[in-house]
Amino acid sequence: MKNALLRRSVLSLSLVALSIGMLAPLQASAQAAKKELTIGGTAGSNIDQLKQGIVPLMEKKGYKVKLVEFNDYVQPNLALAQGSLDANFFQHLVYLKKFAADQKLDIVELVQGPIAPLGVYSTQRKTLAEAKDGDRFTLPNDPSNLARALVLLEQNKLITLKGGIDPIRASEKDIEQNPRKFKFIPLEAAQLPRSLGDTEYAIINGNFAISSGLKLTEAVALEKTPDHYLNVVAVKRADKDAPWAKDLVEAYRSKDFQAVVDSKFRGYAKPAFLQ
Repeated sequence: MKNALLRRSVLSLSLVALSIGMLAPLQASAQAAKKELTIGGTAGSNIDQLKQGIVPLMEKKGYKVKLVEFNDYVQPNLALAQGSLDANFFQHLVYLKKFAADQKLDIVELVQGPIAPLGVYSTQRKTLAEAKDGDRFTLPNDPSNLARALVLLEQNKLITLKGGIDPIRASEKDIEQNPRKFKFIPLEAAQLPRSLGDTEYAIINGNFAISSGLKLTEAVALEKTPDHYLNVVAVKRADKDAPWAKDLVEAYRSKDFQAVVDSKFRGYAKPAFLQ
């Protein structure tokens, strides 16, 4: 009896091992044959770059690409992790790493791409030099872009941040000097363009500025975007080495995409390979 049970156990384990062994090549084969992609992007310049620059190049490689447009910075990563997207393009690496860690998502950077710079906009002031004591600034409320906004204000000598802090993690608690008593009002990034007119200044992410009809040339100040704030394509870690992912990287690094960026997205911060 015991021998029979042992034989059945060994047989069951052998079948499981065989199934797993057969599954891996099937999964690899499916990835190699995958020719339909769903890519997410936020409204404005990010989805426009995909439409005008990346989709045509992927179609030339034989892919059928569906784009999904989002209006916030939360859903694109959740959709990617849940599998309804194959990739997304809307965020910089600092945001991706923090969001993935906070939400316990196994999503990673695939390749960098251009980003419309963060800018200060105003309908009531023509320059930052015209700022008055007590002026109000709306700015992004997510931690990574809030830090960007504070660094931009410091670069323009409106505030001073504490020495020795990590600039990519700066918060309102890290403001050491605000001699002119400016008031800072954090809002969801997509809502910032609507705050124009209600406050003296709005610090707006480039993609949402453009999607609301603003032009980069209308900003009273634009950031000098460091590499860690360039947009990235994000994918699930398990897909990073898939053939379609490598083709997507190739599209972003191509001279054809560079030509589209140079002609249709002037003034954007770009990775070195697109310079």
